Amino acid sequence: MITYNDIYEAARKERYSEQLQTIPKNFISEVAVYLKEKKEIALKNDDFSDSLMKTKKQLENAITLFNELMLRRKRKIMNLVLIASETGIAKQDFENMFAFEKNLFENLIKCLESSQRNFNEILHGKQEETQKNELIVFKENVEEFVDFNGEKMGGFEKGQIANIPKEISKILIADEKAEVVEK
Repeated sequence: MITYNDIYEAARKERYSEQLQTIPKNFISEVAVYLKEKKEIALKNDDFSDSLMKTKKQLENAITLFNELMLRRKRKIMNLVLIASETGIAKQDFENMFAFEKNLFENLIKCLESSQRNFNEILHGKQEETQKNELIVFKENVEEFVDFNGEKMGGFEKGQIANIPKEISKILIADEKAEVVEK
C-alpha cells in the first residue's frame, strides 16, 4: 500500500536528480488506488473535522506531487530522446522507464529520425513535395462527383478554373475534361 510519503519521496528524488529514478512498476496503479481511497474519504460531507480537512489537503498535495513527478519524467525522456538522436545511444535510463514511457521514447526517436531524413533530403537538393493541389481549367462541363475522402466536389462549368487535389486533377486531365493552367 502506497502512502503520501511514498509519493512525496518519489517526486523529491525525481526533482533533485538528472537521471530517471527507479520507481516500482506497480507505482502508478498503487497511486491510483491511494487517490481513489482519499477521494472517497474526502467526499464524505458528514462533518468538517480536522481529519477530513487534513485528508482533503493531503489529496490535493498528492495529486500535485504526482503530476509534478510525471511531468519531470516526461522532460527527462525528451532530453534523452534529443541526446539519443545526436549520439545514437538510445538505451540510457531505459530500465528505469515504465512501459508507456519506453513506447513514448521509441516513438519520439522514430519521429526525430524521420524528420532528420527529410531535412537531409532537402539539404542535399531533393525537393520536398509541398504542392498537394493543382490549378486546372475545365474543357467541358463536369457534374458533381465525390473525391477520395467522400466529400462532394463540383459541378464545374467549361472554362471554370479550380484549385483541386493533384490526384483528382490527374484523372480529369487524363479524361481530357480539364487541363493544367500554365503559369
